Amino acid sequence: MRRIALGLPDAEEGVSWGKPAFTIKNRSFVHPSREDGAIFLPLADEDARLLINARPDVYFLTPHYEGWGVLLRLDAADENELAGALEDAYAFQAAKPPLRPRTRRGKA
Repeated sequence: MRRIALGLPDAEEGVSWGKPAFTIKNRSFVHPSREDGAIFLPLADEDARLLINARPDVYFLTPHYEGWGVLLRLDAADENELAGALEDAYAFQAAKPPLRPRTRRGKA
């Protein structure tokens, strides 16, 4: 996952919940999920539904993630499937304007 994600232009690595996460323009395009063995990929709802319908063994949703993207089972995806999914999530987030960097609460 790291090699694929960092191979995308301007992708940066960070940490979310103690695990690797990757961003473009301060927007996460892949990060750990609440579900063991799965990652979360932000996508348009219609794209997420298409993936789930086409490959329910690889893609799924839980109520927590409904409307935000799709979950991908790492043990069910081969390298090509993973690369395509990361590229789709990257493109989805890269098309949006950059987010402002977060500031710590209580600090000006």
